Amino acid sequence: MWGVEDVARATVRRQGEGLSVVQVADKVAEAERRERECQQELSSPGVDRGFYEGDPAEIAGQWVARHAEWSRVAALMDGQGWPVYSPERDVQGSTWAQERDIQRKGALARRAAWQMEQQDARDELKAQVWLNADTSRRLRAIAACAGLSAEQVLTQLADRVRMDDNGTLAVDAFTPAVN
Repeated sequence: MWGVEDVARATVRRQGEGLSVVQVADKVAEAERRERECQQELSSPGVDRGFYEGDPAEIAGQWVARHAEWSRVAALMDGQGWPVYSPERDVQGSTWAQERDIQRKGALARRAAWQMEQQDARDELKAQVWLNADTSRRLRAIAACAGLSAEQVLTQLADRVRMDDNGTLAVDAFTPAVN
């Protein structure tokens, strides 16, 4: 859902809160060093990276994004004369955070709607009904008079069915109607 820049921005906002200019400069230097180390590792073929270390190109991309974001925060603090970083005062960072939050909420809403559709699909009953020719003709004639398909008439019939105490099924008289 989020790209490496989004993750870097969220990480910097979370880790940067309350850091001084010197501490942010240290974070910039660390990100720059890690970015350089990752690039060197990528350009060194044949090095055993181990099973748990992850994709070096992905890790390098993460450090490139963090370096860029820490550098942006350092420049912002320098330009605004802030002694300490405050994510709430960072207009651009706050805008990005709000956009990410809107994206997240939208994704969650889409996921919930999809899950509801899946549940509805599991709850639906799809059946084939084989009727003799005479019953089929009568059903089609009723449906044609009502301006419905035979399936729509059967659906309305099924909606009105009730079970009596003795287990028999009954349907009161009704006129099929277009909904």
